[in-house]
Amino acid sequence: MRVLQLTGSSAGGVARHAREISTLLAEAGDDVVLAGPADVVAPVATDQAGGRVRTAVVDIADRPRPQDLPAMAALRRLAAGADVVHAHGLRAGALAVLALRGRPGRRPRLVVTVHNLTVGGARVRVVAAVLEALVARGADAVLGVSGDLVERMGTRGARDVARALVPAPERAASGAAPAQVRRALGLAEGERLLLTVARLAPQKGLDLLVDAARTLAADAGWRWVVVGDGPLRESLAARTRGLPVILAGRRDDVPDLLAAADVVVSTATWEGQPIAVQEALRAGAALVATDVGGTREVTGDAALLVPGGDAHALAAAVREALRDESRRDALRAAARRRAAELPEPAAVLAQLRAVYAGRA
Repeated sequence: MRVLQLTGSSAGGVARHAREISTLLAEAGDDVVLAGPADVVAPVATDQAGGRVRTAVVDIADRPRPQDLPAMAALRRLAAGADVVHAHGLRAGALAVLALRGRPGRRPRLVVTVHNLTVGGARVRVVAAVLEALVARGADAVLGVSGDLVERMGTRGARDVARALVPAPERAASGAAPAQVRRALGLAEGERLLLTVARLAPQKGLDLLVDAARTLAADAGWRWVVVGDGPLRESLAARTRGLPVILAGRRDDVPDLLAAADVVVSTATWEGQPIAVQEALRAGAALVATDVGGTREVTGDAALLVPGGDAHALAAAVREALRDESRRDALRAAARRRAAELPEPAAVLAQLRAVYAGRA
């Protein structure tokens, strides 16, 4: 099968997912082209899938602009001879709908994965609603990364809509002793380790993290380590000054950190199938998370879930997990059970095969 994968987003999990399924399909024998911004396609090495993933730079920005016209022309050329065009994100999906509309001859099947719930002011939401309707009615199949997105796209008119499978990549711990990991972070003997792994961006609920940390400040003996980088780093550093919060930046040892943590915390305002939450489950971590988007669909009962935006509820759940060792042990056991139920690459490939063939 000849498949064109297309993404306009170069941040977070969207680009990573597009690269991963491109490799997965190519390793299964498909002829795959991954198209998108240069920083998305550049990491796809020619030997990543035996040289079978080819790449093409197509500049798709987050907002409409005159360069959309040459991007659409490039999409038409790349789609020639393809069996399937699979676009990731509303902007890429909308451009693919327009590029393929009225195309002479056989049109490839168009699949669009919606990865995020659009948030922002009234104007942003109006534009998003227009793009959602265009994608829902113009695509042959729509995948949403969470149940709320599936329902939303169905109300927009999608005829064939289902929940996408987005597994976290497998990353093994190095085997470093938890005590060693804690010391390297600057924790004193006996201090509890709270861990959040997230891009420092508005969707990750960093204001909630700060408010919860302030509520917990009266409780001695803990440090909250935040792993990740992003546009809110400076403001987060200013707001956490004086609190036992460590901004650790990007790290390559996340599995070791997860294994060393007493409690892993997700404070997001919305998530689809959060990679960091899946990694925490696979690490058998005691997990506290906001009950937003598709988070509950990922965790099941293997986490303490609290309402999104409620700092007092979050602090109370973290305090409960920190103080009650038996509760932490129960959460860890539940996490390991839930991890065994998370989708594997074979399930992703089977779903894509069915959607691409119109059998889903």
